[in-house]
Amino acid sequence: MNRKLNLADLKAIETLAFYGPRNISKVSRKLQIPTETLRKRIKRIYSQSFLRFHVNVCHANLGLVTGVVFAEAVPGYENVLLDALKINDFWTFLGRCYGMFEGCVGIFPIPRERCCQFEQFISEIERAGLARRIQVFWTSFFHPTPVLCKWFDERTKTWNFDWEKWIKEVKSADASSLPLLAEPEVSVKADEIDVFLIKELEKNAAVSFKRLAEKLGISPQLVGYHYYRHILGRRLLESFRVTIFHFGEDSEFSFFIFNFDEFEKLAKFTSTLLDKPFVKTLGKILGENKIYAYLYFPRSEFRTFLKALSKLVREGILESYYYVIQDLDNSAREIIPFQCFKEGRWVYNHKGYVNLLRKFVVEKRLIEKLAHKVHSKVEEPAKTRILMGKTATTN
Repeated sequence: MNRKLNLADLKAIETLAFYGPRNISKVSRKLQIPTETLRKRIKRIYSQSFLRFHVNVCHANLGLVTGVVFAEAVPGYENVLLDALKINDFWTFLGRCYGMFEGCVGIFPIPRERCCQFEQFISEIERAGLARRIQVFWTSFFHPTPVLCKWFDERTKTWNFDWEKWIKEVKSADASSLPLLAEPEVSVKADEIDVFLIKELEKNAAVSFKRLAEKLGISPQLVGYHYYRHILGRRLLESFRVTIFHFGEDSEFSFFIFNFDEFEKLAKFTSTLLDKPFVKTLGKILGENKIYAYLYFPRSEFRTFLKALSKLVREGILESYYYVIQDLDNSAREIIPFQCFKEGRWVYNHKGYVNLLRKFVVEKRLIEKLAHKVHSKVEEPAKTRILMGKTATTN
């Protein structure tokens, strides 16, 4: 069972997430505590809580565009749908979800020139009858630096979620300059050594240069050169990511899509999320006034957050939203598909993925089982799929 964190713990984790777990000395100076005291504190948190440091990859600077997939499963075939999505090598997160629909959510960083082929792969899953509906949202993925201390009451060691104050903040926010919402330039700025190092840092952001050198068969000095000159210098990493359940065990993760009728309202809303302790990931949907968000709440606060959103809708700031809740028992993360990066470019085997998918459907003997489910459905309204930021409606 996780031990409750105090304010000093949260400040230490937050500052390490900002500067990176390698910079213990810099963090200790920033916090004005001895380095050894900081090390002992972090060691204690590791022993009493789930704490991990990883990195957030800047997909755009690796030549990748991030697709967020929301897939509503045919009832009874949720895990089959999940396995079908895993056929594509380019997933970095896949999980079951529930709420406004039962199904799966996935994150797929796809080579820029292969986005249309990925959409074809997704359409193939739907045509095979593995999903009732699938939406692909292409995003300018970004991860705000973790803010863990805001809304934490040091005296009571509890969290105070002041949603009314947040609503007022959204109304008055100045979002005239928010570069995070600009659509990114996508190009490959890495070589094979860089990509190998990144995938290792995704597993452990504090891994030593010596260990990395041993795995690659090169010198630690060359590892350091690539780390500082390429990975940091070319911004191949966006930020450091900390994983800790700071709200305790009775909490959950959810995926939202927020819709706005104009960009200014979107920018105001987004600007107020950048320093909140419940925000994990954000992404501007390319070509749309929409925001993707991966959020983390104490279970008791989820409904009050929805009430705050409803108030923003009534007051004309937010047009609409929908969400699903992550099934933590059926979720997985993966490193970037480094094995698909060869000679400075990404190898995306579209034909291979489609063939494997078709074979998967045949082997599972799903065609006959699912055909009657799909064709016997009561006629439904037109379905909408978001493709490359454009809305296409099909009957």
